Amino acid sequence: MSNLRINLEPRSIETCPEPSLPTDIIKAFPQGMLKHQVEVYEVAKTHDIILDLAPTGTGKTKAGLSVLNHNRDRNAAVYIAPTNALIEQQAEAAAEFVRDAGLPHVVRAASARHIKSWRDDLVGKRSGEKLYNVLREPATIFPECGGGRPLLLVTNPDIFYYAAFFQYDPKDRSNLAYVFYSSFATIIFDEFHLYDAKQLVSLFFYLTLSQVFNYFQYDRKIVLLTATPDPACEAALATLAQAGVKIAKVDGESQSEYPTPSQTAVTLEIRQQPDRSKLIGDITDEVVQRLQNNPAHYGAVILDSKDMLNRVSDELRIRGLEKSYGRITGSTPIEQRQQAAQKQVILATSTVDVGFNFERRNAPPRQNLDWLIFSTRDRFAFWQRIGRVGRVLGKSQTDVPSEAIAYLPEQAWEQGIMELDCSSGRAALKQMLASLDCMKRPFLEIYWRSEAFLEIAKPLLELESSLENLPEESLVTQLYQTLQAVFNGKRDWSFYRKRMNILNGAESISRKSIKEIQREWKYIKGGQSCAMSYLRACCPEDYEEIKTGRESFSKIESLIEKNQDIAEDLQTYATILKESYAPLFRFRDSLFENVKIYDPRNLLLDEVGETNLDPIHLLRFYEFEYEFEIDGDRVEVIARAEEPYSLAFSLYVEDLEEFKNTLLCKLYAFENCSIKRTYGDVVRPTPSIIEKQMIPGVIVSETAKNRWAIVRLRKQGLESYPIYVSSYTFPTPKQYTFFPSLSGILAIASAGVALKCPDEEEFYIV
Repeated sequence: MSNLRINLEPRSIETCPEPSLPTDIIKAFPQGMLKHQVEVYEVAKTHDIILDLAPTGTGKTKAGLSVLNHNRDRNAAVYIAPTNALIEQQAEAAAEFVRDAGLPHVVRAASARHIKSWRDDLVGKRSGEKLYNVLREPATIFPECGGGRPLLLVTNPDIFYYAAFFQYDPKDRSNLAYVFYSSFATIIFDEFHLYDAKQLVSLFFYLTLSQVFNYFQYDRKIVLLTATPDPACEAALATLAQAGVKIAKVDGESQSEYPTPSQTAVTLEIRQQPDRSKLIGDITDEVVQRLQNNPAHYGAVILDSKDMLNRVSDELRIRGLEKSYGRITGSTPIEQRQQAAQKQVILATSTVDVGFNFERRNAPPRQNLDWLIFSTRDRFAFWQRIGRVGRVLGKSQTDVPSEAIAYLPEQAWEQGIMELDCSSGRAALKQMLASLDCMKRPFLEIYWRSEAFLEIAKPLLELESSLENLPEESLVTQLYQTLQAVFNGKRDWSFYRKRMNILNGAESISRKSIKEIQREWKYIKGGQSCAMSYLRACCPEDYEEIKTGRESFSKIESLIEKNQDIAEDLQTYATILKESYAPLFRFRDSLFENVKIYDPRNLLLDEVGETNLDPIHLLRFYEFEYEFEIDGDRVEVIARAEEPYSLAFSLYVEDLEEFKNTLLCKLYAFENCSIKRTYGDVVRPTPSIIEKQMIPGVIVSETAKNRWAIVRLRKQGLESYPIYVSSYTFPTPKQYTFFPSLSGILAIASAGVALKCPDEEEFYIV
């Protein structure tokens, strides 16, 4: 398949030489204000939600921070940085802006590490307790907030999600959710295009709650910063606008008489992504050639695969170029990132897609990046990455062209990318990428129309409970109905209220000992709902007896209180139910927690040191030594795997036939699961670094009828693994396909197949 070559014309952005803004705000823009920055400030006077859609690298952060001036003396404000690594950086930027603009806010970073460091004797020991007390009385821990100065908290979307969705400790979750709902006069969501389908649910929940509970009437301002909005998000925002939310969109690219260059012309070559070994070799050759032909030019390589990036690093090191490049990945410590950014070539993963400007201490008068090589899985990442090369906003030399090579999925050629009109520049390319299904984000609308409603049922049920018998109680139903319109759902609130009551009961029961369950049964929140669910799934005849009124539930309660075996069975059921749905109630889906590794051979880091690593990545791509130690296990990476390992799960069940009849195509939390490394069909030694009692997901039997669907799901990026299931009576393992964690729900939903849940509810896209 042929490569494509297209010339992307230079870009400019509009300036505003004489803005009619408060003098202090203008002072915070010493290089002058751009039109989109002025417009964001102006429209915020009369709008509730403000979208700044200006291109990457044109000062959206400052534009968002300027909105603080509209609520300068009211309550707290929060800035949600997209990643943990950016919290410190954005807190420093916010503090500088606040100082320059003469705002009264006290800026403080609030990652999990920061919150943990706040003094126990002043704000409590639990993380949720600390956060609640600081938001309620900031001066307790930050004396600068005395006299009523508002706090500007810079945090990450994970903390925001867990607070707003009642996910902290039961002792703190209600208080903390309340202050997150009511306390912030200004909320800034940075780079929200990075949120996946599930993560966007929490964002739109908060936007909708702000409307239904009338926080916008009290002048709440919410700023959304992104250069690449998703069409589904724009449609959801349009629904909110119909519900009465005043929404303004600003892009700053409309032409006027004051343009300034923002990006050079870019000669772009579009290539089909080859197999991994060829891709590594091709990229290495391209980097070497550029270093030889243009030794004064700066460049970068951005790849989605950390392993391939590290193998490019190995190849460059073999060629004696280790001093010419630096690596920036999620594993790179902050201090090493700053050093890597000064190298002539930067090798990076998606870590640099947000908040990283490739700034150099001795910056050239032209662009900081002359060339860029990158891979991309969707058009949103494509435009983010192509926007990194050739940036010249504020530069004195703006006419030096840049170069880029983009590797796209092979499906792009199957779907017609060769029809691109290469003579028509950016507009034609934008239209073409938007038309390619392989460049769209999968699962967004599918998740929104399905289990997203069970996810939002958790905070809704908590709100309903706290507002019971109060005039505001009806707002919960109104909130659900508005969300139903936003996400295009069909089921009513009573359906999800019932399911969430069951899950709340399962969570409560799973946390208690058997004696506590028997002794405190009548006081367990949601216990009766969970017990009825247990009867329906495991004892259908008893369930029908109670449902029809031929038997009372008090008989079941008596059995639970007196019969230890029944209490144990109920707890087992509750634990499986809770763990099965656990992926729905996490902001980021991760199968296992990261492990700390030591890297003495610079396989991951440019300098010897420790970092955290996903154990799946560790098992697939590295040889390592594992030692159990009392003060913390030690994992030392000693070599890169010659070829990546495949991973497979093993599952032992009591009865294979019963497993096939009851647990296939069913969301479930599987016990007795282990993971092994393989080369082909050969199992290789696998150090036991993962300890997890239950692994949620869906196991399917791959057949000729559904094989095409499984292949398609893999191409869309869903993780799946072989799983070998055996039993005492069938010791020879039978192979199935395992979609773990949230991938299981998305897989079945996307394939359009009914998914059974542990409580025997059927899951459909409705």
